[in-house]
Amino acid sequence: MISQPSKHCTVELNALPSRIGQVRRIVSAQLRYWRLDPLIDRAALGVTELLTNVHLHARPDKLCTVEIELLLDRLTVSVHDRDPRLPEVRDATSLATCGRGLSMVAAVSESWGVRPDGESGKVVWFTLTAPSPAAAVPVRPPYSAVAAAGGVGFAGVEVERAGGGLAAAPGGHAPARSAVAG
Repeated sequence: MISQPSKHCTVELNALPSRIGQVRRIVSAQLRYWRLDPLIDRAALGVTELLTNVHLHARPDKLCTVEIELLLDRLTVSVHDRDPRLPEVRDATSLATCGRGLSMVAAVSESWGVRPDGESGKVVWFTLTAPSPAAAVPVRPPYSAVAAAGGVGFAGVEVERAGGGLAAAPGGHAPARSAVAG
């Protein structure tokens, strides 16, 4: 039997709000590199919720490690911190502004859990099923075919038409833009 090596990435940080956004972008970039684009939104949401929990609740400090690992068809994202207290899922109302993080992680993942890590820490993790390699990378037509079809570039990006003006995304809507970092 041929074994497939795992792919692995680790980031150590203090779980401060500015660093959480940076780690979310690192995780997204790593998944793009591994051609796992369909998992980016769920992985970014999950890691954001876990790091926010470290920021809000971990003691004695906010030092933690984020690991992402792809083994066969399973992506595992885990956050290790130095607080031995295990988190609990709360029943939060739909209008609650906090207390729903682990429920959200459970909702977007195939599985999740928590385990003690030595005598003074824990690991909170979740898994996502990775798409098959053929489904992971969308096939895009060459640029010349896109331009001839009306000027819409890759992933709905506007491109300038020869006669001037910008082409809209498919369906006649302009692509979404955000001024919010992260």
